[in-house]
Amino acid sequence: MGRRDFLRLGLSTVPAATVLSGCATSSAAPSGETKVVRYQGWSGQVIFPELAADLGFLGDIRLEWIGNTTSGPQDIQAAVTGDVDIGGAFNGSVLRLVAAGAPITSVVSYYGSDALSNAGYFVLDGSPLRGAADLRGAAVGMNTVGAHHQDVLGIYLRRNGFSDSDISDVQPVVVPPVSSEQALRSGQLDVSTMTGAIAEKAKARGGIRPLFTDFELLGAFSAGCYVLRDDFIAANPGTTRALVSGIARAVRWTQTRPHQEVVARFTDIIRRRGRNEDTKTVAYWRSSGVAGPGGAIADREFSIWLERLVESGVIEPGAVEVPRIYTNEFNPYA
Repeated sequence: MGRRDFLRLGLSTVPAATVLSGCATSSAAPSGETKVVRYQGWSGQVIFPELAADLGFLGDIRLEWIGNTTSGPQDIQAAVTGDVDIGGAFNGSVLRLVAAGAPITSVVSYYGSDALSNAGYFVLDGSPLRGAADLRGAAVGMNTVGAHHQDVLGIYLRRNGFSDSDISDVQPVVVPPVSSEQALRSGQLDVSTMTGAIAEKAKARGGIRPLFTDFELLGAFSAGCYVLRDDFIAANPGTTRALVSGIARAVRWTQTRPHQEVVARFTDIIRRRGRNEDTKTVAYWRSSGVAGPGGAIADREFSIWLERLVESGVIEPGAVEVPRIYTNEFNPYA
């Protein structure tokens, strides 16, 4: 039995969602299903499951925070091992894990790039680096390898005439996001990838410029999804529907509410949850970057990364079929 056949069997008893514009579907889980969903958070940030719970979109589903994650790949690996029930990561990282045999399904997009929120590949104003051709031998800082920033860099270089051998001459350097600006300004890096509040603060201080951004390269796109284990979905179809539809409604809420209202809500959530976090970073939130309404997933948001991963030999041709690794079945906005 294949992964998608297994998933479909597990969903065979789930009624189709009744979608009314602006209205919620029932979020109560049938008797016998778990109503507690374990997850990891991010320090100083509000993730969509937390926002959904705060807005009352999860009904009687309760979230259990088990700690903070260090990266998307770590988060979805924790979901695979059963340490958490839901995890989120860059779609290229999801592809790598699925290719390795992980029984997971992507259910809703949760971050991406647009004109307001994107990943910039920054250099100092006085840097001689002006384009892709100048990057041979350059040290490029990023939060982790084998994920969003490295895959975007690979596509950028490939589109500018680099062979895979040439690409290997560009050195990815793992740098904690909080150290990325200082590492660039001190000369430890030639290029530093920065996003969100870190990028906004660095730009405000001046003296740096983006060599390119992922938005300039690829246009607006959702970049990462929340995933669930297939056995969780099969055992808890009602909870799955309540959880995913609630998250989708939270995504849509950020897409349709005024910016200041979203920032104020995030700030209030962080203060009330009592994890001893700084709320200043939230003020730099610009948008979710999610392309599809309510986080609905599109084929392109996986196929663009799969093409690069196959081209570079990371994933064997035919090892992953994009339509089989995600579902919009639970998303009322799909």
